Amino acid sequence: MNIGSEAQNRNMVNELNVDEGEYSEPVSPTGQYFNSSELSICVLAVLDSDIPIDDSPALALLKDVFLPINPRFSSLMVKDENGVKQWKKVEVKLEDHVNIPNFPPGLSPESYDNHLSNYLSKIAMEQLPHNRPLWNIHIIKYPTSNAAGNLIFKLHHSLGDGFSLMGALLSCLQRADNPSVPLTFPSLTSAPTTPSLSLKTNCIFKNIPNVLWSAFNTVSDFGWSLLKSSYVEDDISLIRS
Repeated sequence: MNIGSEAQNRNMVNELNVDEGEYSEPVSPTGQYFNSSELSICVLAVLDSDIPIDDSPALALLKDVFLPINPRFSSLMVKDENGVKQWKKVEVKLEDHVNIPNFPPGLSPESYDNHLSNYLSKIAMEQLPHNRPLWNIHIIKYPTSNAAGNLIFKLHHSLGDGFSLMGALLSCLQRADNPSVPLTFPSLTSAPTTPSLSLKTNCIFKNIPNVLWSAFNTVSDFGWSLLKSSYVEDDISLIRS
């Protein structure tokens, strides 16, 4: 997440005023707030690789796979002739969006863990340039304790919410054993076989009017969220947070 001073953000969000050209869609109120003088929020997603990363096909993959997923990946947030914020399609210079940092060579994976952590902190605090689409990719070609290499996606939150952005990134991937099969993530723990609490309560309270049932679900979900955030741990999976 990037939160700079008010003066920095005001300069950063000095949107381009464009009188000509085609706009793909208006910027949503949430997108405008995430990219305003008060706030600037980015999403960082780190992809672990079991094999060393070859960066040579990076530009071709971005052009042919990444950019077509979402038109906002090749758009700027601008103001039209009426002062309304719009997404405007632009020509993307992919080389401006790819970063390959240099770490000291010959270190242990544990040492590269620290370098990766420090690099993540560094890029999280940097502002994305607003004269080009609001995303960057960082290719880490050093082995850490968890991976032989890493891809870091930095995406501005105005491009989409967490679900849509993660869905976009995962849609770029294919299964190594069979690319024609949809991508799946195997669970590292067995799923519980007992009926869920929601199913049990649904049987018990099936005759309660819909309004009361909705209220119960709201309280139940809120309580479960509190438990999950405070006491109950998530099952171990391939997606780490």
